[in-house]
Amino acid sequence: MWGIELDRSLDISLKRQIYQRLRDQMINGTLKAGAPLPSTRELAQTLSVSRNTVNEAYDMLIVEGYAESRQGAPTRVAGGLVLDHAKQSSAQQLQDTDPVPSFLADFRTGQPDLRQFPRYVWQRVSQKAMGEMPLELLGYGGPQGLAQLREEIAAWLLRSKGLTVDARDIYITAGATQALHLIADLLHTDHPEILAEDPCNIEMIQTFIQKGYTVTSVPVDAHGLQTDALSMDHQGPIYVTPSHQFPLGGILPAARRAALIRFARRCGSYVIEDDYDSEYRYYGEPATPLYAMAPDRVIYIGTFSKVLFPALRIGYVLVPRELQSRWRRLRTYTDVQNPPFEQAALAEFLRTRKFDRHIARMKKLYKERRQALLDALGDRFGEHWRPWGDAAGLHLAVEFSGMAFDESFRTQARQRRIRTVPVEHHCMRKGRHTDKLLLGYGHLEPDEIRLGVQCIQQFIEEYFKEHARRR
Repeated sequence: MWGIELDRSLDISLKRQIYQRLRDQMINGTLKAGAPLPSTRELAQTLSVSRNTVNEAYDMLIVEGYAESRQGAPTRVAGGLVLDHAKQSSAQQLQDTDPVPSFLADFRTGQPDLRQFPRYVWQRVSQKAMGEMPLELLGYGGPQGLAQLREEIAAWLLRSKGLTVDARDIYITAGATQALHLIADLLHTDHPEILAEDPCNIEMIQTFIQKGYTVTSVPVDAHGLQTDALSMDHQGPIYVTPSHQFPLGGILPAARRAALIRFARRCGSYVIEDDYDSEYRYYGEPATPLYAMAPDRVIYIGTFSKVLFPALRIGYVLVPRELQSRWRRLRTYTDVQNPPFEQAALAEFLRTRKFDRHIARMKKLYKERRQALLDALGDRFGEHWRPWGDAAGLHLAVEFSGMAFDESFRTQARQRRIRTVPVEHHCMRKGRHTDKLLLGYGHLEPDEIRLGVQCIQQFIEEYFKEHARRR
């Protein structure tokens, strides 16, 4: 009766089940406006529950405005409750049913090997950090981030990259993406413009596009940004990846670094330095950040997501001092702060040098995998290819002589369960890097790398043979 069936096995209380069943009937029009509800005694007997349970369900309906009650009269359904049935779009219908493809060759970029992360060590560090956390850190901690973590990051930058920084200039963020959102707001003007390497990480630059910036592209060669292409006609910040250019992999030479700083000072602009994975350099030490040359002109972004695990949404920014008060204000009115627990765990991970040991171990592993990729490419493609960039990072840009890769190639490759991205995908001006693919290898075992290269070689051969036949 009354369309109510109670399930006593659920964690939902009986009073809430009664409330939900009646509410749903009111919304879909089964119970009409003005219709009387049964007495609490009658409904309690029908459902085999106490009268108090029904009373409490009715109280919820009355308080939220679904029902109206007058002394001496039955409780009645309120008016204006019926909703039109929403039609589910085809995209919504498919959203939960489309399977995630399983790739035979998965050369995605920016993916560390999660199987190698020391989860037990991290668990112990997290428990220790949580147990020792002062009570005041469970409240609001402010927009700058945990002081202990900022101090440990400063110490890490000194011992790993020779970069001397003051912990007071470090601001913790929820990864590099949030850092770019904050920077885009920080540097926004009436007619915002940003200069960016071309090619660059096209997903990252979308942050500025979505905030109304006009993007001016500056070409890149094997050594990084071509500073002689910078023009005084353009104003605004300059987005660069000087320690390991994404996607081509070059290290910006000292003379170009100096030219870039001089340009920024003449224009009154800031350089946004995205140092996304320079910890993983396989011959020699990591490149010294551009920030070391001009702390007053460079906004430096670092992240732990790509060197530890992506779900760790912790990054950091070295903010020039004249921008810091505005940064704190912006961060306060977005989300105030990062959760303190993971910050405390990461600080302990750094303090005990467990981070250093993990990086050292992974550098050796990734170097071996990079070599496995180079060997597999040599075996499969002979002399018809060459790598671009310095021996660093978790991906390789590969030039294939006489070939041209576009979005059609990428789409058809995915249909064949091969994930790779043409460099052209990251180009604003098309046509200069059509012969290059990006192959991420950090998350792959050597056997997976060799199988993946075999799959790519076979697909490339079939793809271009079919295109030649169609001509």
